[in-house]
Amino acid sequence: MKIADQSVAEVTLILEDGTRVTGKSFGYESPVSGEVVFNTAMTGYPESLTDPSYKGQILVLTYPLVGNYGAPKEEMENELLRFQESNKIHITALVVSDYSFHYSHWNAKDSLGQWLKENKIPGIYGVDTRALTKKLREKGTMLGKIIFGQDDIPFYDPSKENLVAQVSTREVQTYGNGKYRILLVDCGVKYNIIRYLLQRDTTVIRVPWDYSLKDTDYDGLFISNGPGDPKLCNLTIENLKNQMSDDDRPVFGICLGNQLMALASGADTYKLKYGHRSHNQPVLQADTNKAYITSQNHGYAVDNKTLSAEWKPLFININDGTNEGMIHTSRPFFSTQFHPEASGGPTDTAFLFDEFIGKIKIHKGE
Repeated sequence: MKIADQSVAEVTLILEDGTRVTGKSFGYESPVSGEVVFNTAMTGYPESLTDPSYKGQILVLTYPLVGNYGAPKEEMENELLRFQESNKIHITALVVSDYSFHYSHWNAKDSLGQWLKENKIPGIYGVDTRALTKKLREKGTMLGKIIFGQDDIPFYDPSKENLVAQVSTREVQTYGNGKYRILLVDCGVKYNIIRYLLQRDTTVIRVPWDYSLKDTDYDGLFISNGPGDPKLCNLTIENLKNQMSDDDRPVFGICLGNQLMALASGADTYKLKYGHRSHNQPVLQADTNKAYITSQNHGYAVDNKTLSAEWKPLFININDGTNEGMIHTSRPFFSTQFHPEASGGPTDTAFLFDEFIGKIKIHKGE
């Protein structure tokens, strides 16, 4: 067991409704502002912190004890960091109830606090995160800022910016050397999506969010997860609209990918009150009554009422009835709002990657 450096600097979280919460610092000490969201998962904070979908957000973890297994080693596998979902931490700041200065894990290279400091991410502990989450559930997601001493800063609303353009790859990258060519539109892709695809005899060509799909060589098109308002990804939406209008090669979208496919098909999206962010969200597969436990991280949803006659819901959230995916009635296009590749999290729906490859095989006449 190792003991992290202990800090006693006081820090304040201020919400846009005037609420002030005081705690102590265990991360980088610099004021920041963003959208305050919560995650109810018990484990998997390294994956959450490095998920690009959290770009611009101050993440509140409801699980009471955080940091007991430290920060992961930076090992590479298939040109990807093995124990992370991207190459860096994307959250704006981290808020926890009780931070464990004692950490112990076979894979730990350092403490969570040191990891935050290296990435210049503030961290607060000593906060009643469940009371804070209750406030967010009642009032909805709010803007917040973290200040040290008297160094005040203005509120910042990340939803007004195209966050996808900030987290997407800047160049074309290729992974693997498998039989099936997957063109992956990177809107903030989690590494485990690439890992799942590579396990299925594929070559993954990762391209920027605004990459032109016209006259591209691939067997299947994949639209990734990502942060922010999907309607700001106008170039991706237009590219998808043009591609799906006259191309029958299979398409699979996850999370933001689900929303972008919906917008490209003429449907609408809307902002959820406080979003879905946890490892145990139940969904029901339409027309089958099969329920699955899923991992989710999104603040927007597809409006089922706006789906055209050519599309129908594929999954529905059992808790609130929101859209959790859609499928075309005659062509090999489908999507999910949740993460079938979840890490950490349940893998009940990992079979959807096999279905995607199966549709590719059928399209190729195999």
